[in-house]
Amino acid sequence: MEMIDEKTDEPEFARRFPNLASPRFGSRVASASDEFFGAKERLIFDAPPVFISDKYDDHGKWMDGWESRRKRNEGHDWCIIELGAHGIIHGVEIDTSYFTGNYPPGASIDACAPNVDTDDPSVWTTILPAVVLEGDKRQFLAINDDNVWGAVRLNILPDGGVARLRLYGEVAPSWGAAGDDALVELSALRNGGRIIAYNDAHYGDLWALLSEGRGKTMGDGWETRRRREPGNDWIIIALAARGVVEAIEIDTAHFKGNFPDSASVEGIDFSGESEATLLDGAARWHKVLQQRKLQADTVHEFTGADICSPEPVTHVRLNIYPDGGVSRLRVLGRRQQ
Repeated sequence: MEMIDEKTDEPEFARRFPNLASPRFGSRVASASDEFFGAKERLIFDAPPVFISDKYDDHGKWMDGWESRRKRNEGHDWCIIELGAHGIIHGVEIDTSYFTGNYPPGASIDACAPNVDTDDPSVWTTILPAVVLEGDKRQFLAINDDNVWGAVRLNILPDGGVARLRLYGEVAPSWGAAGDDALVELSALRNGGRIIAYNDAHYGDLWALLSEGRGKTMGDGWETRRRREPGNDWIIIALAARGVVEAIEIDTAHFKGNFPDSASVEGIDFSGESEATLLDGAARWHKVLQQRKLQADTVHEFTGADICSPEPVTHVRLNIYPDGGVSRLRVLGRRQQ
């Protein structure tokens, strides 16, 4: 079993928190000083960068990332990303994969508060001072800052190409006009839902499970390996707010020969200090949705009498029997203090 923050191949912030720069949040690249060789939009693609040796376009060698032309004047190039969900940034990843003779030797990152004029130089604050970059490498850098940011500016010093920029952090929920008694999506990434543990995630894109819309492909969701031993697979989600569950949606979009035979959902009202204790046998989970049969490539909606507990919960555990893939999970309810 895996706690999100217990793997060892990436720093804790990259395992524990979602990427706020992801388009699945509605984040977008708003502007760039130059994008002659590589479109600015590629900088925040969710998919890992690729290299296609014989691919060229009208501007030269095609690269999977943002790349500016060779600078022949003073200054440096930059790219502004507007965050679809405002939040606290705990760490960044600057990925120069496949950029070898054309990566920037240095970079820095500025950020600004939500809903300000990004053309105003005075709104920007440096959250990552200039650092040295290496070519063809994923570089992780911690950010020690508790402010809520609405946009970031990646400065490359002075020019070159970056495959991906990822901003790992916590969403600052904005419930808008929704009152405390409004029905809201408690599990949504955009609202601050997050995955904290699972027993297997061999295939797919784990964070896509809590994303908006339906999955685009079979890779756009959570999928486990084929189970060859007794038991079942599961995943635990921390809800964006404590609430009473009124509806659950389990979507198996694109999963046809590999959807789970059935699924159930459990909940817990957790107030402890360490979420790791949710994995031990003393955690008192209760049924929210009894085990139900699933179908291929289908949106399954459970409401009313399907929901078997009125108790408020802070975390839910989706159990799938025995294994397989789920594109989206939505837990809707009303927030509780």
